Amino acid sequence: MEFAACYTSPKVRARDTARLACEALNVVPEEVEVLADGFEREHALELLMGHDDDARVLAVGHNPSFEQVVFDLTGGRVEFKKGALVAVRVSRTESAILLMLRPRELESLAGQHG
Repeated sequence: MEFAACYTSPKVRARDTARLACEALNVVPEEVEVLADGFEREHALELLMGHDDDARVLAVGHNPSFEQVVFDLTGGRVEFKKGALVAVRVSRTESAILLMLRPRELESLAGQHG
């Protein structure tokens, strides 16, 4: 799977997580200060809409901002555990949650492919 970009909070934990993910995805993480604190729907749209409609973009950040942004984009409530992954399809007209994986599910997948 190819990613057009990876945006990460400059905070150490997020930066380290992004670096690990990006090694496998062959993309360079870009630090974005707004992902550190106060990340909102408008910020997400600004990051995502700079890419083609079918582009995959990875964003690594923190709660409670991410849970709120997913809700604001999709209307769906999610509970992000540390290390969780949520895939959201975002468009100019509507957005939807595609997938949610908790840390233990990601570890299981990594074990199958590692």
